[in-house]
Amino acid sequence: MKDTIIYLIRHAQTIEENGIRNTNETSQIINEKEILSVYGEEQSKKLSENKELNNIDIIWSSSYTRAKATAKYIANINNLPINLDRNLSERKLGNLKELGEFMKDKKTRDPSQEQLLDRKFKTSDGESAEDTRHRMTNFFNRILKEYEGQKIVVVSHGGSIKFFLLNWCEVNEDVKLVYNNVVLDITSPCLLKMIFRENRLINLEQIKI
Repeated sequence: MKDTIIYLIRHAQTIEENGIRNTNETSQIINEKEILSVYGEEQSKKLSENKELNNIDIIWSSSYTRAKATAKYIANINNLPINLDRNLSERKLGNLKELGEFMKDKKTRDPSQEQLLDRKFKTSDGESAEDTRHRMTNFFNRILKEYEGQKIVVVSHGGSIKFFLLNWCEVNEDVKLVYNNVVLDITSPCLLKMIFRENRLINLEQIKI
């Protein structure tokens, strides 16, 4: 029986914006529409040229703009369509005022990092780390069954990837994920290679981009 290989990718760098946003849109909709910066587009193209991402069988992506924009280069090189699944979306932030209160005096200044420590915290209409881990795990359980023995690219988001990896990783004193004593750097972009045998993870490594 062939192993299943999943390349789990965090989207590339997004553009920085100043000024007035559309006040008729929720923070969730604004989050979904964030686009890649020019450098992020360059990162995505370079990522697609990594030899690990040749001869891919199927590509899955979050429906967020920045994830699809990262996936499109890999799709082009492999002549594949991009399949979308909302289970790969970033965790829902919900009420931003409540999130701000939660982040007061926090050392990391990164909500996704802090939710690694407090996995049940969520704002009104938001998701906890555990909520996100659950939906991500459901998605991966499904594709591992449907595409056993194939090479799969999955493009998602920093928080969602971190929470999914809690299935196998520990969190160190610097609030970083650790797998087999190796610290994982879930920056934008990152490329993780996961090897499954009979739906069981047998190796996880970070591939240099």
